[in-house]
Amino acid sequence: MARLSAILIFLVVLLAILAGSVVLQVYLSKRENKWPGLVLPIITLAFSLMAALGMTIFTTTGAFTQSEYIDGEWVVVAQEVHREVTPGAVAGVISTFFLMNIPTAVFLVIYASCRGRRDKMRAIEKMCIQDLE
Repeated sequence: MARLSAILIFLVVLLAILAGSVVLQVYLSKRENKWPGLVLPIITLAFSLMAALGMTIFTTTGAFTQSEYIDGEWVVVAQEVHREVTPGAVAGVISTFFLMNIPTAVFLVIYASCRGRRDKMRAIEKMCIQDLE
């Protein structure tokens, strides 16, 4: 029972964070300057790049250590780490990059929608001002 309530609390907090980030993106996208609306997409893109690069850096397929018994103790004579590009590793990196970019795409859609509406309203205002002259 305690686990279920902890999971529910976690889900509610997660949904609140997601809703807050969407509201923040809408607010930033409606600002006069266009750059604040691009902050959250840039941050999520940076996180997805870090995740994909982290996977490529830490993906190793094999290690080799050669030791010999010299003067009564074992001594490491050669050590190699093989980094090979396997199809599974490439697929993992690509899928991680695309999955981590889902929030980036959502934020960019919100940005484009808000900016498009804003530009349309500005054009209508200009047209009304020209009609009055």
